[in-house]
Parts: sequence; structure tokens; C-alpha cells
Amino acid sequence: MGISARISTRDGWAVPHAVVTVTDMTGAQVLRAEADAEGVVRDTTALAAGPYTVIVTAVGYAPAAATALVTASGRAEVGTVVLARAGGNELPPPGPWTIDPAHSSVGAVAQHLGISSVHGRFTAFSGRIEVSEDVAKSGVEAVIRADSIDTGNGMRDDHLRGPDFLDVTAHPEITYRSTGLEPAGTDRWTVRGELAMRGVVRPVDLDLTYLGTGADPWGGTRAAFRATAELRREDFAMNYNQVLRAGIAAIGTTLKVELDIQAVRGEVLPGA
Repeated sequence: MGISARISTRDGWAVPHAVVTVTDMTGAQVLRAEADAEGVVRDTTALAAGPYTVIVTAVGYAPAAATALVTASGRAEVGTVVLARAGGNELPPPGPWTIDPAHSSVGAVAQHLGISSVHGRFTAFSGRIEVSEDVAKSGVEAVIRADSIDTGNGMRDDHLRGPDFLDVTAHPEITYRSTGLEPAGTDRWTVRGELAMRGVVRPVDLDLTYLGTGADPWGGTRAAFRATAELRREDFAMNYNQVLRAGIAAIGTTLKVELDIQAVRGEVLPGA
């Protein structure tokens, strides 16, 4: 006896703890149940034979309605009820996600001579994202190898690796650990976190945009993100500068960080 159903997103991911309300044809509520961690509802409440309306709600999703026909056995199979997220892309399913360095980039842009920009990137990094059922409790940890800086100029890169800037001998790693996540619009969040560089730890916020989730050619599932941040060099004890004529500094005091990230669902990358 009773009603059974499965609640999922458009991508087929379960929607845990969705609430299912069943009403009869007069609009009176006759049953209310909550989906389990797999998005499945199984309720054994005895219902009289006839048609019913099933209304499904979940935080962050638009409500959906379906019709259920209870047979003489007192049972109705509703099947799968699909919920659409209220604005934006479907979120990644909960669990661990591993950043794929081969399909991601960690870059920085600095002003040069007051008239142009120098673009650099780090070529060696790793990280892990933990997506929580309550998205606000999700987190990220990342490690960058400081000596992997590459601006396309060997002499400049050697200087950046030295004591004036990254001081990679004394501080070989740059790390970031999130401390919180706040919504900032459709598919956008502010990631609160701490960046450790050159032995200095500072709070740094990332402006994060979620780009979507999809299958990859290797049988895995990938999620894509883009994030930006602005750093002040002096906050990390990088005070070196060369002042040119008319007071123009060779290198700007701020760095714009640009991250394009692909993460693979699970603890291990394909082929690892």
C-alpha cells in the first residue's frame, strides 16, 4: 500500500530530502513524506482507490506536480518526478570532486609599465572540491607549486621565483582553503577562504561562477567553474618594485587572479 516515487534533477541526480505532498481531488492533504538520501519516497499510508495530485518541493528547485492513480490494491507508482533548479544550471551531485590540472588553468595578470599587462600562469597544481547537499557547506582546497610560474620569459620567471617575490626555496607551495560559501546571483557564489603564500596567510575571496556539469569521453562526470580574485602584492610581503621615470612603477601593486577549473567526480582522476 501507499505511494512510491523518485525525485531527480534534469541530469538524473537524486534530490535528497525533497518533500512530497499528496492531495485528493478536493484539495485536501492526505499524505506528506520526505525523500531519502537517494531521492526515493516510499510511504505505506493506506489510500482509497482513485486519482490524487502529487506536489514535490525542495529548497532551490521549482515545485513540480504529477498525477497518481491509486489502484484497488491501495498502491500507486508515481515514477520519477523531475525538478528544475530555480534559476541557472543544475548543481553538481554531492560528494568529492578532483581538480583536473590538464584541463584547468591558474593564471595571474599584473600591470606592466602602467600601460600594458603581463600574463603568467602556474603549471603545477592540484585540488579537491567537496560538494555538500547544503551547497553553502561545500568547500575547496588547492595546492600550487610556486616554482611552476611561467610568464613566457625565463629571466623574469627566475626573478619571480626569487626572494623578491615568491621565494620558492623557502616557501615551495601556495595553498588555498575555503572557509565559507555565499550565493551572489544565478550560478554565482562568493567563496570565502584563506590564501597562504610566502609564509603569509591572508583572507581572500573568490568570485565563483558555475558553468555546468556533463559527461566526459572517459566515462566520468565533469563540472566546470570560473573564478577571479584580486590580490595586493604588499599583503604577501612582495614589496619589490623598480620605479621608472615620472614615478611609473615597472610592476603594478595588484594582481588579478583568473581560474578556469574542470573537476572530475570522485577521488581519482581518469588514468591515475
